[in-house]
Amino acid sequence: MTKSSSTSRVVDLQDMIIALAADHAGYALKEEMKRFLQALGYRVKDFGAYSKKPSDYPDFVLKATRAVARSNGKMRGIVFGGSGIGEAIAANKVKGIRAAMVFNEYMARVTREHNDSNVLSLGSRILTPTIAKELVLIWLETPFSGSEKHARRIRKLAKFETRNR
Repeated sequence: MTKSSSTSRVVDLQDMIIALAADHAGYALKEEMKRFLQALGYRVKDFGAYSKKPSDYPDFVLKATRAVARSNGKMRGIVFGGSGIGEAIAANKVKGIRAAMVFNEYMARVTREHNDSNVLSLGSRILTPTIAKELVLIWLETPFSGSEKHARRIRKLAKFETRNR
């Protein structure tokens, strides 16, 4: 990652707010990611957890993802847990959220290109902080492709979500 590519990321998303949430297992990675994103110039809103004290991920993830859903595209969320699985499940319970758990560069890229994901879920027991940072940067800088087939699929999911809530 070059300094100039970091700068362009910040400029492209200067109005974007990144909502962060974690349980106790994801707390340390969330804190490291918060410092990393702030150093790059991103605005961050932390929805907890605020310590390593045992906690339940839905308490924090649902608050963060509701904020993302209500933001009209001005926020994206990153949620952290031990595996990231429960956090992704919880996030996807919120209408308007398309959360994806990722653990490699391909997944981080394609979840934006194809699914226009607005929440990223990361597992602190799966990823090193260095890899997590790379995945977050890929996810933040990758645009939705806008292709008709992907947009059509997202519309179908949104229609189903609206009818079945």
